[in-house]
Amino acid sequence: MNKVQKTVILVLASALLIGLIVFIAWGMTPLGPDDQALAAMVSGEDVNVQDNGNFVVFTPVTNQPITALIIYPGAHVDYRSYAPVARRIASRGYLASIVRMPLSLPVFGKDKADEVIAAFPGIRYWVIGGHSLGGSMAASYARDHPYKVQGLFLWASYPPKSDNLSGTDLKGLSTYGSNDMVLNMDNVNSTLVLLPPGTIRQVIEGGNHAQFGNYGPQPGDGIATISSEEQQGQATNLTVRLIRAVEGE
Repeated sequence: MNKVQKTVILVLASALLIGLIVFIAWGMTPLGPDDQALAAMVSGEDVNVQDNGNFVVFTPVTNQPITALIIYPGAHVDYRSYAPVARRIASRGYLASIVRMPLSLPVFGKDKADEVIAAFPGIRYWVIGGHSLGGSMAASYARDHPYKVQGLFLWASYPPKSDNLSGTDLKGLSTYGSNDMVLNMDNVNSTLVLLPPGTIRQVIEGGNHAQFGNYGPQPGDGIATISSEEQQGQATNLTVRLIRAVEGE
């Protein structure tokens, strides 16, 4: 190996190392959470909150839930940003959990739901889903684990084209904001045939991409004409509708 070849290899290795450092730094500085999300992380009279580091759990105080929800966060979003909507769902009588993803990227934690499910052996029904890329990874988990989960919700998301759920017994939900400029609608429409039969489909008028969580504006997103509280309230109602379908109501 001559001197020029050694120099080229050294330069390439240095570039790869710098790129890796930048990527890790990016993954460790996700968007959010805002003050409202942090406030929702505190236990109250109606909901207990426990964060074990790998996932945070919101448990209703007034009843012992038989159904639980697992939320996969969007890419590069702090998992705590979804605390307000998770707390809303827990206040309706269901256990809700949000998974913390490695480097804030769901693609590195598709099977993280296993840990949540193992921690609560008394739960009868499991519903998994998520926001944006988190929903896509949740769909993959649901396809790979048909006997572990009974429902799938997609907030501004769609299943990967390799994950056909149309032949499953899953109950499904797909919802997004009408002002969402981040979601690829061509992919949404082309994957409708992959969703479970009877999937609930609902557009939240005036909603955008980012307001499913509390992490601030997202580059390239549309402007919402409703508040985040209103958007998350509608998302909660739709998700509870899915949960009740899973329970057979």
